Amino acid sequence: MSVRLTVAQALVRFLAAQHTERDGVRQRLITATWGIFGHGNVAGIGQALVEDPALMPFHQGRNEQAMVHAAVGYARQSNRLRAHAVTTSIGPGATNLVTGAALATVNHLPVLLLPGDTFAGRPADPVLQQLEVPYAGDVSVNDCLRPVSKYFDRVGRPEALIPAALAAMRVLTDPVETGAVTLALPQDVQAEAYDWPEEFLADRIWRVRRPRPDTAELDDAVRAIRAAKRPLIVAGGGVRHSRAEDALRTFAERTGIPVATTQAGKGVLPYDHPGETGGIGHTGSATANALAGTSDLILGVGTRYTDFTTASGTLFPRGVRFVNLNIAGFDAHKLGALPLVADAREGLTALTEALGGHRQEMVQWIFSKRDWQEQVDAAYAVADEDARPTQAQVLGVLDTLVDGSDILINAAGSLPGDLHKLWRTRSPDQYHVEYGYSCMGYEIPAALGVALAAPGRPVWALVGDGTYLMNPTEIVTAVQERLPIKVVILQNHGYASIGGLSEAVGAERFGTDYRHRDAFGGFTGPPLPVDLGANAASLGMRVLRPRTVRDLREALADARTATVPTCVYVETETADTVSGPPPAQAWWDVPVAETSTRPSAVKAREEYDRHVTARRRHL
Repeated sequence: MSVRLTVAQALVRFLAAQHTERDGVRQRLITATWGIFGHGNVAGIGQALVEDPALMPFHQGRNEQAMVHAAVGYARQSNRLRAHAVTTSIGPGATNLVTGAALATVNHLPVLLLPGDTFAGRPADPVLQQLEVPYAGDVSVNDCLRPVSKYFDRVGRPEALIPAALAAMRVLTDPVETGAVTLALPQDVQAEAYDWPEEFLADRIWRVRRPRPDTAELDDAVRAIRAAKRPLIVAGGGVRHSRAEDALRTFAERTGIPVATTQAGKGVLPYDHPGETGGIGHTGSATANALAGTSDLILGVGTRYTDFTTASGTLFPRGVRFVNLNIAGFDAHKLGALPLVADAREGLTALTEALGGHRQEMVQWIFSKRDWQEQVDAAYAVADEDARPTQAQVLGVLDTLVDGSDILINAAGSLPGDLHKLWRTRSPDQYHVEYGYSCMGYEIPAALGVALAAPGRPVWALVGDGTYLMNPTEIVTAVQERLPIKVVILQNHGYASIGGLSEAVGAERFGTDYRHRDAFGGFTGPPLPVDLGANAASLGMRVLRPRTVRDLREALADARTATVPTCVYVETETADTVSGPPPAQAWWDVPVAETSTRPSAVKAREEYDRHVTARRRHL
């Protein structure tokens, strides 16, 4: 039996029938489609969505990149078991997907991209928005999505949709391969009819695997852990993706091995758990970094070991051994490790059983953790309630208001560093910091996706003025969908984070302040007269404008219980070195000019050369 439908109609029906299943729980995989329509998708996907509106919920976006961020936020909050699709027209709508797709792939988060494409039949070249490539007739702008997609296909004929759609679902639901998946859809093919076999449109279940460790690899890991005197666990985002928090807690409590967390892993243990030592690496805590610097074995669980985690190869001592539990063999073999290729929950459970009563008694770091918490308290402390708050004080006030149901979203600027160092995470999914791609403009659209995945929970998008200006447009969507997200804009008149880095590397804050040009062409004039609160209000958001710490307490409390999208717009004071957050506890490699006529660069290079000598390779 067959059903006659257009390619777009068949694709929508196919997507609505796909499900994931893990641990016996079945969920619909593609639960909604985001879209902006143009001539490249309005008559195909657009018509298919209106043909049966109940089949596939639709969200109207304002920017294609932002729609991908919203889909990524949804997928992360759904533990990668549910995802959204994103449809665009051809041309600029399609190329706007690239940044969002890269972010999804870097973070191993599933999102299905459905860009329109130029005519497969080529009745007239070039069509509107077509980029002609003189040396290759089969290239379109959608090909720029190939390197940022985990799977790419162009559906050039109706029947080609069947293998392409099945392959797309396989990749989206594969815990190793998942990321952005692109099906480019020529606009003429989208509207073409075909007789589809009913089996293609029937309900289908994609079981999300939990591979167990190889026996020999498990034996090697157990021997290494038993032999270690000062082991440390580095927990990454793979723990969260696997929902292995309970298995990690059991392992840490049975073995006594302390746990440090990456940006993606922060929250896998609550901040007050005895085994939790804080963030690790450049933005980490003194406690975790001191442990890392003296460890003889690192058990990495679900981590990619980015340069922030390893302090650009300077954090871990010479001679340290690594055991890497990771579902991806690529990551399990990093740093010359003994690989333990497995799902994080299955691997930790197997290690706990195999280690039996083995236990490390490492209590000396508990005092260091207490000292670190005192530094956090100092950064949060407010001497004058009627003064303008610092960024750390904003986090401190928020800390007094939230519970485990609140979700904080951030991605770029100085906030990821402050949050990694300071934030006291209360629940496994409270800390939503995208620091794989660290994409400015992620926070507000991602908050929409998170709010859709976790209705009823307070969702906070924390943004600086720089990242707000990059991508505020989905505020309109939040208003349209009545999603009561809370957007906190910290106004410091420029790219403050990069300004600080610029100063440290001898670039003298060049081009980082939002100021008028001076007489010499630089940006050292008066601050720009921008009012981002007024901007948010113009997009339909309710805006609160606290000026002091006292006002801020009231505004954040108000926003937390608000039932409409609410913005808290606050000017922040630059902290001094005493009252601000603790400085970086480890290095980050940003090369400095080897020769310069500027004294600041010469001095920065001397400091750089000193740090470089500590860099090492673990083989």
